[in-house]
Amino acid sequence: MAVGILLLTHSGIGTALVAVTSGMLRGNLPLRLEAFEVPFDADPEVLLPQASAAMRRADGGDGVLILTDLYGASPSNLAARLSRLGTPSRRVSALSLPMLLRVMNYAELPLEELPAVAAAGARNGVILDDA
Repeated sequence: MAVGILLLTHSGIGTALVAVTSGMLRGNLPLRLEAFEVPFDADPEVLLPQASAAMRRADGGDGVLILTDLYGASPSNLAARLSRLGTPSRRVSALSLPMLLRVMNYAELPLEELPAVAAAGARNGVILDDA
């Protein structure tokens, strides 16, 4: 069993990050990875059952780390609602490719430790290049 990863993002972001991550890791993803994208004009009430199904698909038996693109936006608010439905989960916002790759490289960690790993991946992925 393992933690699953759910990318809950605005349209176009989650699917692209899954594709790039899968390509970089040559299709050998160490954790279940699911993307659910929220259209700009979507009704959250309508999306909740679909997002819940995506979360269940991502769950490898040890809970789900939900990564959202922007705190306070519709995907983040939907993630907050999902986290109250019963599946053990943790949420981290400011999703980036470095964040996702870092989580994939620490696949053996429990759900309780992965949010800090995700945040470190995002922080360490920012480089100020003065060249």
